[in-house]
Amino acid sequence: MAEASVSAGELRARLVAIGRGDGEGELALLDAREQGVYHRSHLFHAACVPLSSLELLLGDLVPRRSTPIVWCDDDGGAGGLAARAAARAGELGWTDVAVLAGGIEAWAADGGELYSGVNVPSKAFGEHVEHTFDTPRLPATEVQALLDAAARGDGLVVVLDSRPMNEFRRMSIPTGTDCPGAELVHRVKEVAPDPGTTVVVNCAGRTRSIIGAQSLINAGLENRVVALENGTMGWELAGLEVDRGRDDHAPDPGPEARAWATAAAAAVGERFGVRRLTLDELDGWRADTNRTTFLLDVRTSEEFEAGHLSGSRHAAGGQVVQATDEYVATLGARLVLLDDDETRALMTGSWLRQLGWHDVAVLAGGLPAAEAVGVALQTGPRARVRVEPAPTIKVSDLASRLAERPESVAVLDLGTSLKYRARGHIAGAWWGVRSRLDEAKAAIGEVETLVLTSTDGQLAKLAVPDAKALWPSADVVALAGGNKGWRHGGHDMEPGFDRATTDADDIWYKPYDLTDDPVEVRRLMEEYLTWEVALVDQIERDPTVSFPSFE
Repeated sequence: MAEASVSAGELRARLVAIGRGDGEGELALLDAREQGVYHRSHLFHAACVPLSSLELLLGDLVPRRSTPIVWCDDDGGAGGLAARAAARAGELGWTDVAVLAGGIEAWAADGGELYSGVNVPSKAFGEHVEHTFDTPRLPATEVQALLDAAARGDGLVVVLDSRPMNEFRRMSIPTGTDCPGAELVHRVKEVAPDPGTTVVVNCAGRTRSIIGAQSLINAGLENRVVALENGTMGWELAGLEVDRGRDDHAPDPGPEARAWATAAAAAVGERFGVRRLTLDELDGWRADTNRTTFLLDVRTSEEFEAGHLSGSRHAAGGQVVQATDEYVATLGARLVLLDDDETRALMTGSWLRQLGWHDVAVLAGGLPAAEAVGVALQTGPRARVRVEPAPTIKVSDLASRLAERPESVAVLDLGTSLKYRARGHIAGAWWGVRSRLDEAKAAIGEVETLVLTSTDGQLAKLAVPDAKALWPSADVVALAGGNKGWRHGGHDMEPGFDRATTDADDIWYKPYDLTDDPVEVRRLMEEYLTWEVALVDQIERDPTVSFPSFE
């Protein structure tokens, strides 16, 4: 049965109404193409939910099953990715699904703006913030001069890196300390107690540097605060060396630092209209079946695993602002932020309010308030999305089969192309994309046994029925534990990318992901930074984009 359709004009009107917050309800605009294709051209408000991993993503991004969803792809054609995604969502229980008629091509033909890149709402917002607040910034050479002077005893400088630790380890500014986004106000007084210390905030590019520096300024920090212009990319483009492999993290705040941060964040939250909900009010929001309420725990992953509220999702505050569309895809939803003393939640909420989310709140008193009335917190990582059982093969059995009868089995890796080529794959394995299994069939041909694998085996299990339809005479199974299980079994992984069954456009590649050639990396970095800066002009032409003013 054909899926319902929504015209470009109808979609535009709904997006504008939701942006105004005039009671038009909720909407999830989802792009069913792979991230690498989506990256080339997409709608501003569209979250990337590829058909190939729909079952693993949709429940987190659009948790309320009656939320209206509009799927899009290139042309909205029958049998295309959007139509297939809409049908699959319907099978899984989402009751209000439609397809953008004519896809993004029709949107552009109707005068709509199309954007390249990923996390565009957050990236554009960062440029908007710098443009609006004139956030102080220094180029790499001037920051290096400050560091050199401090090393001679002339002044105090602290460099705070606003990215998660895994990114910090990959590359960092010399002397830098990791202090991700929402942690900045929470920890800054412990790191830089002397108001004469210059605080430099950096990320890899621009967004988290700008938001991080402006967070400290909004909080009233008396120190001089600047963003490192263009982050670590700007540092390398200036010919300066980055550090690699460091794991220095800003310490927990002591009583004085925490007291300052709590008071500062409270003032910021009030300025930007972040609500404070009691536990009873939160329960009322969660019980409302006509609205979506997201519970986002903005503390560190270690704190989350030590104890979190049932139904909440770990979403480190800085990353929620940096990549909002990876955590929340229901436009018009309610967002409730959780932490231990409201500081990180209020700072994160202040930015989400400025991003255009109207219903943003924190749990008053944080998680201790819930525990005080007997609410039991859950421990450990959040449970993974439940995947239906599928026939599997043990790592040891696959290893034996490959050693004894390699001609009888084909391994198809459905993980990302980046992991396949950079982290390695099972020797002899093909690489493919779940939504393009027909291309894999053409490349691999008939086989006695087809073993599907992926990073942890979950995606592979989902793909077993799809593959069985194309290989009806084969024994189609998923590798138990996936590639992680293979490594843990003591087996080597093979590098290279010589058995791809389709284009490697499943993900967006960062400038340094594909090449070590310094000339090419430099070109890609400059191209990326130019794209970021240009977003502020592009959103001026888009009537569906509006960042509210609180001045």
